[in-house]
Amino acid sequence: MRQEDIQEINQKVKEKSAFLKELREEVGKVIVGQDYLIERLLIGLLANGHVLLEGVPGLAKTLSVSTLSQTISAKFRRIQFTPDLLPADLIGTQIFNPKDSSFSIKKGPVFANIILADEINRSPAKVQSALLEAMQEKQVTIGEETFKLEEPFLVLATQNPIEQEGTYPLPEAQVDRFMLKLNITYPNKKEELEILQRMAKVNRDLKVRPVASIEQVLNARSMVDQVYVDEKLQAYIVDIVMATREPDAYSLDIKEYVEYGASPRATINLTLAAKAYAFLQGRGYVTPQDVKKIAPDVLRHRVIITYEAEADEIISDDIVAKVLDNVPVP
Repeated sequence: MRQEDIQEINQKVKEKSAFLKELREEVGKVIVGQDYLIERLLIGLLANGHVLLEGVPGLAKTLSVSTLSQTISAKFRRIQFTPDLLPADLIGTQIFNPKDSSFSIKKGPVFANIILADEINRSPAKVQSALLEAMQEKQVTIGEETFKLEEPFLVLATQNPIEQEGTYPLPEAQVDRFMLKLNITYPNKKEELEILQRMAKVNRDLKVRPVASIEQVLNARSMVDQVYVDEKLQAYIVDIVMATREPDAYSLDIKEYVEYGASPRATINLTLAAKAYAFLQGRGYVTPQDVKKIAPDVLRHRVIITYEAEADEIISDDIVAKVLDNVPVP
């Protein structure tokens, strides 16, 4: 691509991403710190990818998602996952009308633009799987009828660490549907003090206003598609994913620790997420640093580790870090 074309894309990106600054400022009225979390949620929104947030209770996962959704003029629904939840509680069901012996459709809360699936691993697999069709096909089947979901459609799910009592691991097929998996950590001392000063009130008024429209989000998505990825960088992305499947070919001594490498969906999502990350930085082209920055969030839930890795206290993040350190950067 010519230098002039890249400069033109750069200019368009700056124009189309201007609204995100105001959106971030609005979210900052409620959320202290958590820049990583907010940035990754925006990447999911821009790249049309679902996001899974994992962390212990009390780290503002739910608050961050609901606050972000309030800054966009979109339909938002929160679904609290519990052990007694049924698939029909998510997608809807058929209601029998005895007067004329007919059935009518009652749509569930999944018919919205932004879905907060709160504590998704508190429900059994049949409920979690009810989201699969909606997440992948952007449609829902109730009885014999299939309904298309409105764009944008985004599932932002929170889950507690698997070690906690009363949790059910998500099926691997469903975890793979999430573009990003984020590990949310504790705030630092300065942020904790600010949280105390802002939140330790009986009557706290934490309201934000809508500063972005659905049209702006969809326009921004179109612009993300135009962000330039060089062929050498495309090859680099493929090398990263291939290294998780065939570590020996990349001189990595991690084969005994990897049960399954990342799927082709990882290659697609890593490219899209890198483009959205570049867009957030106001750039019309992707750099190797963009790819390295976003790769752990795209790959950590797609690299399945062995029992040997667990015995040696090695997690998927360690595998991904080793891959990124050893695959040659173009």
